[in-house]
Amino acid sequence: MKEITIIGGGLAGLTLGIALRREGVPVTVCEAGSYPRHRVCGEFISGCGLASLHQLGLLQHVQQAGVHRAVTASFFSARRNCATKRLPEPAVCISRFVLDPLLAGLFCEAGGGLRTNCRWTRSFKSEAIVRASGRRPQPHARGFRWYGLKAHAKNIGLTADLEMHFSQDAYIGLCRLGDGSVNVCGLFRRAPGRQSAADADMLQGQAGTVFAERVGHAEWDYQSFSAVGGLPAFPELATEDCCVGDALAMPAPLTGNGMSMAFEAAELAAEPLRRYACGTLPWDDAVNEIHAKTRTAFRARLRWSAILHRILFHDAQPLLLRVALAYGWPWLFRATR
Repeated sequence: MKEITIIGGGLAGLTLGIALRREGVPVTVCEAGSYPRHRVCGEFISGCGLASLHQLGLLQHVQQAGVHRAVTASFFSARRNCATKRLPEPAVCISRFVLDPLLAGLFCEAGGGLRTNCRWTRSFKSEAIVRASGRRPQPHARGFRWYGLKAHAKNIGLTADLEMHFSQDAYIGLCRLGDGSVNVCGLFRRAPGRQSAADADMLQGQAGTVFAERVGHAEWDYQSFSAVGGLPAFPELATEDCCVGDALAMPAPLTGNGMSMAFEAAELAAEPLRRYACGTLPWDDAVNEIHAKTRTAFRARLRWSAILHRILFHDAQPLLLRVALAYGWPWLFRATR
């Protein structure tokens, strides 16, 4: 049986590795970092991602690791509550500091080879190489630089399991985690040439806003602070290489669907790769089948994600947000999942 090498030991890479190992496929995962680690992430799993975890036999492990079950969401512009809604389907919130090493352990228990602190320097275009190495950087996106920041904190009182706060140049999500802390994760933009440091102070909010009031007495875990740049504001599916996770496509963070898409992409890729490893499907055919499956699963979802992203950075954002929540919920929630 042929061996599969997965470049990147994040959610998609490890989940795919577990699925392949359970089918007897030899798998090596090469991860540039180590575990446990914090990542810029909404730490929110909803929609089809939960179904994929169940199908792959991983949902129970995730739940037992310590999750917070989310059933409500509140939305805020800078100075007012736009709406509080019940989620059409329950979601779960879990720290990547907990989740990543859990998946790494399950992969190793299944007999997979995990190489940490191993940075891939060769081509992704070789046969039997799966790219799960994260987003494809975009330094400029329609006149702006986009970057994400995240940190955990305690002593934050939320009005719902998930809160989304929107301003002219950012949106920030807060969700409760299983250990009682709150994940604070935001997407920020700045015009090229405008100087501002991507540091933890950005998660304090602007004075006078609902968000600043919410985190005013927060007890921050500064070791959890993470930052990432070059984020794609308007996502597109990768059309080259064999990709899963953020390397395939990264939806607008506001949808909270990135983790779910990672699990879904891993599930979709597992069967074609198993057949390749068994010698019943040529590599190029396996890659084309994965592209077709992911295109069918994610294309419309990413389109709606981009539309919502544009709305939230429009000059008429507060009005558009209220209209979307009043007349489009829960359809918009499901359309992005």
